[in-house]
Amino acid sequence: MQQIILTSIGWLGVVLCTVGYLLLSIKLITAESLTFQLLNIIGGLCLVATAVDSNDMPNAVANVLWMFIGVYALGRQLRTQSTVRKD
Repeated sequence: MQQIILTSIGWLGVVLCTVGYLLLSIKLITAESLTFQLLNIIGGLCLVATAVDSNDMPNAVANVLWMFIGVYALGRQLRTQSTVRKD
């Protein structure tokens, strides 16, 4: 049962990251959008979980980096928005 759950989480990660890229590519969202960043962060987290479970460390590290890039970009955007609102 645990393996089915982890596999489902992995597929969810694939779907989230792919949908984010698709929406960006067809210009329904921008790279600066909250939607794009959250799809990448959550999708990356799902992929990390399955990679760690299968002991696929290169994949896990790649997805941790993918997540942190999303977290960094999201944090920058939120800081910029809060600075603009204060002005």
